[in-house]
Amino acid sequence: MSLRVSRRNFVAGGATLLSLAALGTSAFAQEARLRLLWWGSQPRADRTNKVSQLYQTKNPGTTITGEFLGWGDYWPRLATQVAGRNAPDVIQMDYRYIVQYARRGALAPLESYMPAKLNLDDFDKAQIEGGSVDGHLYGVSLGANSAATVLNTTAFKEAGVDLPTQATTWDEFSRMGAEITKAGKRKGMFGLADGSGAEPLFENWLRQRGKALYTADGKIGFAVEDASEWYDMWAKFREAGACVPADIQALDKNDIETNTVSLGKSAAGFAHSNQFVAYQAMNKDKLALTNYMRVKPDSKGGHYRKPSMFFSVSAQSKSVDQAVDYINFFVKNPEAVLLLDVERGIPESAAMREVVAAKLDENGKVALAYVSGLGDLAGKLPPPPPAGAGEGELMLRNIAEQVGFGQLSPSDGGKQLVTEITQILARG
Repeated sequence: MSLRVSRRNFVAGGATLLSLAALGTSAFAQEARLRLLWWGSQPRADRTNKVSQLYQTKNPGTTITGEFLGWGDYWPRLATQVAGRNAPDVIQMDYRYIVQYARRGALAPLESYMPAKLNLDDFDKAQIEGGSVDGHLYGVSLGANSAATVLNTTAFKEAGVDLPTQATTWDEFSRMGAEITKAGKRKGMFGLADGSGAEPLFENWLRQRGKALYTADGKIGFAVEDASEWYDMWAKFREAGACVPADIQALDKNDIETNTVSLGKSAAGFAHSNQFVAYQAMNKDKLALTNYMRVKPDSKGGHYRKPSMFFSVSAQSKSVDQAVDYINFFVKNPEAVLLLDVERGIPESAAMREVVAAKLDENGKVALAYVSGLGDLAGKLPPPPPAGAGEGELMLRNIAEQVGFGQLSPSDGGKQLVTEITQILARG
């Protein structure tokens, strides 16, 4: 059985459910019902549903329902459901939000289920720590990835512009973008997306300069001068025609479908390595991955190997045991892992990496090769962002849009960003 619900129909229709029928009698003491919530594209939904169907087949009597939304719609929906005591049993969680949800008591601690029900024995220790808050495990990493630049290699070739390399600087990349725009081989296509509102990109740029988004004690890790310079760099890129103008960038709703690469508006965009499979599925041109550009030729890279996302269990769940069993199945069952491929990142389990690596298609190999080949571009995983980091991400994006439309100068945008984030963090 194949289930397909477009995000457009989902959002327009409200809380559309992808219902998966129960099969037979329960292997547990009574019929178990699980509800899942995740963000992502239709290909991710298709893979998730197939794993849920497989789990139901192997666990007769279990009923699984699922909802999926785009990134921007997901977090308001989750917050509303948690506040209304209607949270899903299994929650897809992000590194920037896990501290906030854990400390508010919204997530169930999972360490007591290890190793009998939750076997993470061959996970990298750092990835387990990434899902831990205050000594308790609240999230199981679904894969490793890193931030990346997505390149439309066909568009670069048509414009006669060489692809960037690991050594390419932002200044050089800007010139490449301007050349693609000027070549005009495709109507309405610019060289680069406008990345001024992309938090992973800003963080990478800060890390190359010896700064950070947030300090280990939960304070802002950069100054007004940094933020102003960041917005000014992108203002110059827009002026040079290197990246898309503000009205086109505003079409990007922070998902794969509306990224300017997928819309055919730019030859380069910014994403995460685990998204490559879905990007290629949505684009007829041949795509490639490369790192974020260097600030200077001798700059150390600002990348890190990051848990792409976690599965967490709601503290409100009445089926915690079953939810943990489902998560363990998701990350440790070979059949499930093959269905998931690397769309959520490179499997954290060493044994499951071997299973997937043996079956990867060309697109999956691109993501695997990228993450494993970062070399000196990759540094240490930063500490989990503090409570309020989600608001900070939105603030970066909102101010970037105002600067792009000329409503704020880069200098004023930098001042406002630091002021706003400082106030957000002070509220805790």
